[in-house]
Amino acid sequence: MSRAVLKKDDETGFNSFYHNKSTVLQEARVFNESPISPRRCRALLSQIVYLLYVGETFSTQEATTLFFGTTKLFQHKDSALRQAVYLAIKELATTAEDVIMVTSSIMKDMQPNSEVIYRPNAIRALCRIIDPSMAQGVERFFKAAIVDRNPSISSAALVSSYHLFPAAKDVVKRWANEAQEAVNAKSTSSFFGSGSSGSGYLGFGASSQANNTNLPITSSSYITQYHALGLLYLIRQQDRMAITKMIQQLGGGKSGAGSTLKNAMALCMLIRYAAKVVEEDPNVQRQIVELLEGWLRHKSDMVNIEAARAICEMKSVPPQSLTKAISVLQLCLSSPKSTLKFAAIRTLATLAQTQPASVASCNVEMEHLISDPNRGIATYAITTLLKTGTEASVDRLMKQISGFMSEISDEFKVIVVDAIRSLCLKFPSKQASMLTFLSGVLRDEGGYDFKRAVVEAIFDMIKFISECKEQALSHLCEFIEDCEFTKLSVRILHLLGVEGPKTPQPAKYIRYIYNRVVLENAIVRAAAVSSMGKFGVNVDDPSVHKSIKVLLSRCLEDVDDEVRDRAAFSLKVLDNKPLQETYIKEESVFSLSALESSLVAYVKDETAAEQPFDVSSIPKISREQAAKETARPSSLDTIGIPSSSNSRTVSPAPQTAAETQSAYAQQLAEVPEFADYGPVLNSSSKPAQLTESETEYQVSCVKHIFKEHVVFQFNVSNTMPDTVLEQVSVIMQPQAESGLTEDFIMPLPSLMQSTSPGIVYVSFTRDTPEEYALASFQCILKFISKEVDPVSGEPEEEGYEDEYQLEEVELASGGDYIIPTYASFASEWDRLRSGPHATETFALSAMESIKAACTSIVEILNMEPLGGSENPTSTSVHTLQLSGLVIGGGGKVLVRCRMSFASSTGVTLELAVRAEKQESCNLVIAAIGG
Repeated sequence: MSRAVLKKDDETGFNSFYHNKSTVLQEARVFNESPISPRRCRALLSQIVYLLYVGETFSTQEATTLFFGTTKLFQHKDSALRQAVYLAIKELATTAEDVIMVTSSIMKDMQPNSEVIYRPNAIRALCRIIDPSMAQGVERFFKAAIVDRNPSISSAALVSSYHLFPAAKDVVKRWANEAQEAVNAKSTSSFFGSGSSGSGYLGFGASSQANNTNLPITSSSYITQYHALGLLYLIRQQDRMAITKMIQQLGGGKSGAGSTLKNAMALCMLIRYAAKVVEEDPNVQRQIVELLEGWLRHKSDMVNIEAARAICEMKSVPPQSLTKAISVLQLCLSSPKSTLKFAAIRTLATLAQTQPASVASCNVEMEHLISDPNRGIATYAITTLLKTGTEASVDRLMKQISGFMSEISDEFKVIVVDAIRSLCLKFPSKQASMLTFLSGVLRDEGGYDFKRAVVEAIFDMIKFISECKEQALSHLCEFIEDCEFTKLSVRILHLLGVEGPKTPQPAKYIRYIYNRVVLENAIVRAAAVSSMGKFGVNVDDPSVHKSIKVLLSRCLEDVDDEVRDRAAFSLKVLDNKPLQETYIKEESVFSLSALESSLVAYVKDETAAEQPFDVSSIPKISREQAAKETARPSSLDTIGIPSSSNSRTVSPAPQTAAETQSAYAQQLAEVPEFADYGPVLNSSSKPAQLTESETEYQVSCVKHIFKEHVVFQFNVSNTMPDTVLEQVSVIMQPQAESGLTEDFIMPLPSLMQSTSPGIVYVSFTRDTPEEYALASFQCILKFISKEVDPVSGEPEEEGYEDEYQLEEVELASGGDYIIPTYASFASEWDRLRSGPHATETFALSAMESIKAACTSIVEILNMEPLGGSENPTSTSVHTLQLSGLVIGGGGKVLVRCRMSFASSTGVTLELAVRAEKQESCNLVIAAIGG
């Protein structure tokens, strides 16, 4: 009996529709029957919509046939059928042809005298049917619908405006007044509307409404405000001052009690806009924080949570405001509502990463949540306690974590592991219990992300807690015996090759490594061979050395050529000390992105073929940095290169200094005017801002140094939505003799408001390429300003010339001529002791701390800080070690900065420089002295 029921359900349920596309197309003739059967047509329309929703596709011909068959149903007055018709044509419109022919039928249902139930559906369908050129023709209908008293009609018009905005921005922008009126609407809107026919939403007349007092004849949700606010922001999003003014007007003052917005979701969205404004313009933070504090006392829990979260996520929030926000979240932790508890504990967990002391006041409430039946809440509670708790509470918390790890998803397991990872470094004395826990969960079931998080946590323990190194390596050896993830096995084998030889008993790890050669795939086998080679080089034990040679010899017969090549290379290196120093023991490697860029330039340069490739000019990075660099795609693959001078835009900023140099080199290579300049030797590590962030025109400058030229790249942004700038150029005037001669200016033909800045290039020739020219320029932004016609969207024919004063641009010593490179400071400092050197003492009275002095020196010299010396551990004395390459054949330069700090005199700096050439030595001294 049960089987029969199941079979019947399968045959008649929605699941059967997915397999009946052909049947649906055949049954479409029901649309042509006379009289029309509303029931059969609704059933068929439901099948069509279901097929589209589950991913079924119709060809253009099939969709067109169904679309126009559906439109024939407009002649029937059945309300439910009309709603199904609108839903179907809205979905089919993206595939069918000639859909615009149904516009007149839809617009009949948009008339104010039509049935109220039709109008919202008609509005939603119309925005999918019309093309951008027709938007102006339906403007009056949308304007009237936006301010309609019926919230369903108004909301439909507002949401449809979202869909129209990308295609018809200029038209939709003119609806700002109507959207503002919808936001300000304070009266309770009629749920049934006020159509001229007098019938209500469900067909009841006025008497029916009066006699049925239980019917919801009014709506107090004010949902229209939510949609209207979103449209207003979309229209004004490029005008920061307008957005700030809107937030202040709708906020209702310091208490928030007088806010125009009555809808909780609208208030939450306004809070998010306010937080975004503060992020872009910190100058308005005080006013925004006052508004947020008022919303902390709002009657809606949703608004309270959103306001508290916004305050907690601000970078420099006043302590008093942060305390108020935490107090609100603390109350939510005791709420019976799971959603409130989850939102509050997640916000506190994020805040605890940066300010654990502030969150510690909620520890009592969070401990009660450890046993919460919602595992998500319990996970956040215990991870937050791990960040805010004391050393004495660690063991107790670890026991509680072990109890529910098997009950939560991998996503929450990763959160727990990340919390323990930070706790390991906070309380090193508890490393034994935490390592036991991590090794235990490593043996549990889980996906790649979870296992990777555990392995990364153990890696950190090995790196920063020396007492647990051997035990942690043993756990990792056991893990790779059954590891199903190749990437993790390779990383662990690499770590074993680096750390294993440093342990008292390195031989015990070799067995685990060689097992991978016997049992794993080619990728893991290759990693294991390289790891064994490091043991042979770095372990000073003849027996180990001999064993490694035997094992590597066996790998020479492997079926994979990569494994054989690595084995042959390792065997060659084992008996060759110079090769060991260069390829195994060397702490630095070439930056792959910089090497790639230089090789590409060398191959393209026809004159360079006469000279051997100069590898000494390539900056080096540490092996740790190299691992991070290779984990990302090459900048040459990801950077967006402008195709013509009329569309020059700034490419996305890569993540590392080496990638930045490579990206700029690729960008400049695409400019024909620079084709004869040769490879770029150095580019600014980051753009120098020449305007304030809130000005109408925003300009930044990047300097590119070539062998015989200097190119200044000005990134120009226009923030004026109704203005076009034409013939945009930058005039540079040197304040004194600079040793540079201007070649040309490459102006920007046109610049409209856009998120991507345009580029203006100014080129100079270095009069004496052997010298490092120093100069300071006064800069003026010149352009022709034209207003944009709001109707056509085209700029007016007549404009006026204008100019804008920019900050000075300096071609300074140090950072503009030095590339950061990694080096072993002790050995290189000793190597350069007989070369050019200089020592000077400076008083940095303006520096308030040694940390500030370190940051400033690194930025001025643009050199690589070594050994973490950029992060001082003492507030009174510190030594900063820097390494760099001077472009143009200047060679390597090392700097040792000994600093002492006193509150009365500031920072006293002893700067010692050693370089391969005297010019490089003088360059560094001049950079600090200037």
